[in-house]
Amino acid sequence: MRLFRSPVTALAHCDLPCGVYDPAQARIEAESVKAIMEKYQNNDDPVFRTRALIIKEQRAELVKHHLWVLWTDYFKAPHFEKYPQLHELFNKATKAAGAAGGKGSVDPAEADKLLELIKEIDTIFWETKKAA
Repeated sequence: MRLFRSPVTALAHCDLPCGVYDPAQARIEAESVKAIMEKYQNNDDPVFRTRALIIKEQRAELVKHHLWVLWTDYFKAPHFEKYPQLHELFNKATKAAGAAGGKGSVDPAEADKLLELIKEIDTIFWETKKAA
């Protein structure tokens, strides 16, 4: 009977899971989003601008992915108890990544807001790592 069962697909940050987490991954992608926005602002070529928008949206999705991995895999109930603002912080950061990416903004100030939220998450992350 096992031959006829559908395979089960499991998705994870890592195949092991590895236990390696770092907000730097989200920050690097957010910095890329900001740099692309700046390049977009300084270039009038429609082909370049189209490519820039596509790449910016891809990078913004990666920001959200890396934030979600931290939010759902790294942070646990004791962290959320100690830092009650953490859920709202992640919510704001993922929404900011959406605003900087797929929602169509090309204003580098939107990316700055995202980077500030990631910085707050980073601070809490490293406090939890020190306490572990």
